[in-house]
Amino acid sequence: MDFKDQLKQLGERVAKLKDQILTEEATKNAFVMPFIQCLGYDVFNPLEVVPEFIADIGIKKGEKVDYAIMKDSKPAILVECKHWSANLDPHDSQLFRYFHCTAARFSILTNGISYRLYTDLAEPNKMDEKPFFEFRIDDLKDMQVEKLKEFHKSYFDLEKIITTASELKYTNEIRNIILKELNEPTDDFTRFFAKQVYPTMVTAKVLEQFKGLVKRSFSQFINDAINERLKSALQVQQQQENQSEEAEPEASEEARIVTTEEELEAFYIVRAILRQSIDVKRVVHRDTQSYMGILMDDNNRKPICRLHFNGKKKTLTLFDNEGGEKVDIQLLDDIYKYSERLLNAAKRYDEVGEAVKENGVM
Repeated sequence: MDFKDQLKQLGERVAKLKDQILTEEATKNAFVMPFIQCLGYDVFNPLEVVPEFIADIGIKKGEKVDYAIMKDSKPAILVECKHWSANLDPHDSQLFRYFHCTAARFSILTNGISYRLYTDLAEPNKMDEKPFFEFRIDDLKDMQVEKLKEFHKSYFDLEKIITTASELKYTNEIRNIILKELNEPTDDFTRFFAKQVYPTMVTAKVLEQFKGLVKRSFSQFINDAINERLKSALQVQQQQENQSEEAEPEASEEARIVTTEEELEAFYIVRAILRQSIDVKRVVHRDTQSYMGILMDDNNRKPICRLHFNGKKKTLTLFDNEGGEKVDIQLLDDIYKYSERLLNAAKRYDEVGEAVKENGVM
């Protein structure tokens, strides 16, 4: 099992077992120690992982860190653990005290679900106030897995990780600033754009008007970019399907099915909406002579919606409740009006699936 699969399996286990974990010690045993093992370290070998590592602080003796991951007989990473339900914010100062008393360059604060990684970028041997990397083990992204791999025993390179930490720290801070500006544009941010397009002086009244324009413009830009990437990916998929069709001629009925650009564009819009809650790889389309069906998990019993574009008017069949409901649309952008219902359809199938699992029904 590779590194990514190990982390995914651990994330699924954490999500399943957390309600049964009642103490901090149980959190360590069930969640944190398996995570350290995923990083390639033997938690039962004191030469690699030292539990209750002593970090004396001035006149205070016997201060202990939950775990120290060792490299070349020296602590490389300190790990401080809390119960899985604990808020990590109040505990930063405790790890901060431990950090400067050891040779470790990295520290991890975790409750077994959320992980915060720190180093000393601002001032040598003094732990930064903000983590350079955060993630949830039950919601890991591919990019986060790649960054975590650098902490694996097989790939651990101090200088490389320090460089990565610096990039992540400032990238995350810039990202947070951008996110904040996109949600609530500040005067300076808004003025930057307004001055470039507004013909006269940007007054307070004009500035207030432009805040909404800037916010909507960025929202539209992001949606267009997502749709364009999906469209590009779908075109590649379509080309591959066409090549397969040329190699193996389809039956005459299937050959009469024509998937239009309009149907594909509508499909991209539905996928863009659903990516808020599910992996878009789970969303596929199947075209027929009378409609295009958009399905979850390529399963006819999990329809998200149907596109009826072959007649004089366009209609959309929604399946957020039993039986389905047809609604008329004038423009493809009208599909966005039904975003919540499309998301509810996908959510309904996942909830049914979870209920089936919990009741042991196959």
